[in-house]
Amino acid sequence: MPSAFQFQCHLVLIFLAASKGETRYLEVRDAGEDDPFLLLSEDLKRELSAGQIYRRSLRCIDMLSIEGQFTFTADQPQLHCATFFIGEPEELITIDYDFGNIDCQGGDFLKVFDGWILKGEKFPSSLDHPLTTSQRYVDFCESGNIQRSIRSSQNVAMIFFRIQQPGNGFTVTVKKNSNLFPCNVISQTPSGRFTMVIPHQHRNCSFSIIYPVVIKISDLILGHLNGLFLKKPSAGCAGVGDFVELLGGAGLDPSKMFPLADLCHSFHGSAQMKIGCDNTVLRMVSSGKHINRVTFEYQQLDLQETETRKENSIEEFCFPSI
Repeated sequence: MPSAFQFQCHLVLIFLAASKGETRYLEVRDAGEDDPFLLLSEDLKRELSAGQIYRRSLRCIDMLSIEGQFTFTADQPQLHCATFFIGEPEELITIDYDFGNIDCQGGDFLKVFDGWILKGEKFPSSLDHPLTTSQRYVDFCESGNIQRSIRSSQNVAMIFFRIQQPGNGFTVTVKKNSNLFPCNVISQTPSGRFTMVIPHQHRNCSFSIIYPVVIKISDLILGHLNGLFLKKPSAGCAGVGDFVELLGGAGLDPSKMFPLADLCHSFHGSAQMKIGCDNTVLRMVSSGKHINRVTFEYQQLDLQETETRKENSIEEFCFPSI
């Protein structure tokens, strides 16, 4: 049976299959008539002309992958609400606070978080984000706060809010911005292909897939400098400043996940691994001295395959009862 974490994440990501064109149509209705998560298809994006703005109401728990203007109005006291925002890997998210009617003095709040947080676990982890945890929160209720526009550091962001008085609420506008070198990505789908490049930057980047997957690395360049590869270390990744690691676990935070494999040698070819965890992360650690690059593809793992335990599979770390 799927874990509670996986169940929650799958609910959060229900709409994402539609964003890849897997739904046949979309009917936009009043928010109260829809399922918990509105399925947003590419058809909707095509139907909106350049001058149009997509608008709809927000639910207490919601998910958005499209630009537009979104309004929440409480019909009853809402104490624990959140909206998750996600873009393509190469996109950043800007949240503009347009206006609101919330009672900050009476205990209401509206906060933006740079990333996602679920059950106390953060993505990106505190180790991999350029800001401290406190800096990742922006509270629109704080006295003297004049910051009305927040841009994320990666393709995900979220807002937390509490509205206690029926009729009160707020409106935000969501926009997407290009990111030339994506770092720290949550995949919208259980399958895909991606190339991560870190150009002379001292930073760590994680690509998170909230599914059990088969992941295949087809190209890895580490320590690439002036067209030459640095000499490979004799054994292991100990003391190497640039490497790739594969992580698996049942939570959102890569720093709390189980290390499954380290790759510190550049290669061209194919390295495949089955990972039967709720969450699979490919994480690149970069010293900033070189241009590092990794290309990989991934596909959702058929859970029946975990019984075969063939090839270089490590799903037993995540399914010890099988």
